[in-house]
Amino acid sequence: MGTERTPVRSLLLSLGLAALSVGTWWVFLGTDDTRDVDPVTGSTTGPYEAPQVIACGLVLVGLVAVGTVVVPPWAAVAAVALPFTAAWAVHAAGQDDSGLWVVGGALVLLGTVGGGALVAAVTRALRGRARAAR
Repeated sequence: MGTERTPVRSLLLSLGLAALSVGTWWVFLGTDDTRDVDPVTGSTTGPYEAPQVIACGLVLVGLVAVGTVVVPPWAAVAAVALPFTAAWAVHAAGQDDSGLWVVGGALVLLGTVGGGALVAAVTRALRGRARAAR
């Protein structure tokens, strides 16, 4: 298969990115429902710890960067952000009786789309600079 971008190839690669995005959510966040309770104050935190969120974010950055090279940048961002947000929201909705998961989902969507757009823009700029240097 050549490196030419065709609609079918872009669709298949985007579906692969979407699957990897959901897999990233599952590996880093989807299996963690444990909340920590402070024995002194009784306040709860979690379920996520900073290192797992940072690792998850780094993998998503990598997916968007690679995706931007193989599919149009908008498709890479959408293929990573939308499935990741959907996976997060479906899981959160099942865990939350207050309805605040909707706010969290909106913030996850804004963060993944905004961060993904920034990563795609930087990736394109670096690729353009590398091409110009040749």
